[in-house]
Amino acid sequence: MKKLIVPTLAAIALAACSQNAQNETAEAGNAIAADTEATTENAVGDVDAASDRALGSAERSLDNAGAAIDNGLDRTGAAIENGTDDAADATGNALMRAGKALKD
Repeated sequence: MKKLIVPTLAAIALAACSQNAQNETAEAGNAIAADTEATTENAVGDVDAASDRALGSAERSLDNAGAAIDNGLDRTGAAIENGTDDAADATGNALMRAGKALKD
């Protein structure tokens, strides 16, 4: 009977140790899963922030390009208008001189 008690006690101790090891393993697995989730959330947040910054920069660049085009068109329009006014003045002056020459 003594021969049965020692192996039985050893088996019970081993079983308890195995349950403890299983609990520790489960806790470690849960900690790893929580760390992975937190890391993933941080990475997603970083990617979102970088995307927002990139899109904001692209939007500002397009706005600046549009403003530069508008300014260029305004200057071109003003130059054409001034050239047209100068041409009209020169034509008017030429007609006035021609009329005066005919009158004399």
